[in-house]
Amino acid sequence: MTEAASPPIRRAMVLAAGLGQRMRPITDTLPKPLVRIGGKAMLDHALDRLAEAGVEEVVVNVHHLAGQIETHVAGRTSPRIVISDERAALLETGGGTKKALPLLGDGPFFSVNSDTLWSETDVSNLAAMARAWDPARMDMLLLLARRETSVGFTGAGDFVSDDAGRLIRRGQAASAPYIFAGVSVLTPAFFAGTPDGSFSLNLLFDRAIATGRLFGHVLEGQWLHIGAPHEIAPAEAALAAAQALDA
Repeated sequence: MTEAASPPIRRAMVLAAGLGQRMRPITDTLPKPLVRIGGKAMLDHALDRLAEAGVEEVVVNVHHLAGQIETHVAGRTSPRIVISDERAALLETGGGTKKALPLLGDGPFFSVNSDTLWSETDVSNLAAMARAWDPARMDMLLLLARRETSVGFTGAGDFVSDDAGRLIRRGQAASAPYIFAGVSVLTPAFFAGTPDGSFSLNLLFDRAIATGRLFGHVLEGQWLHIGAPHEIAPAEAALAAAQALDA
């Protein structure tokens, strides 16, 4: 019997409220999601990827220089944008997503860091994640980048995967092959029992690991780490090279 395909994921949360402190002095006057890479704001790179994958509505949270982000997305129709206002308090990735849950419906949704960027072949990685999502086995599905082929990343890596795609953290190992690439699929129900206020999505990563229900989907393409001003130029060069290959 052929297994039924997972339905498309139509909603997403884009995390755009952070202070972008490592990107100073640029982010003293410009929110990090609006920093341009290859002529396009990082936020638009994320929103365009979501639109290409069939996402119709995106909740964008705002805090630091919130008005600039609201103005920037005001004209977008694909996907439709809904603002989750965090001006009163910065809630981190988990708390910010939890605050936005009433806007995200009951089904699975993408959670996307607004500053995550990758080159892509003719495969939509987000659409592939939607097809791979299996709530019978998974509480969260993470987009993973290969540490050795990523641009600008100098860390030891985050996760180890088994043959089924189930993840555990690097722990005390010297290195791990995969980096969390800033995108996950999860459901509102998985936030049950989480704290009020500020907390990180790492809390949910660990909860899913504890039950063997954190899975990874490996990126087809190259992940571009952009944390500080000196990392912009290498990312732009890698993106331009990938686009030239696709032309």
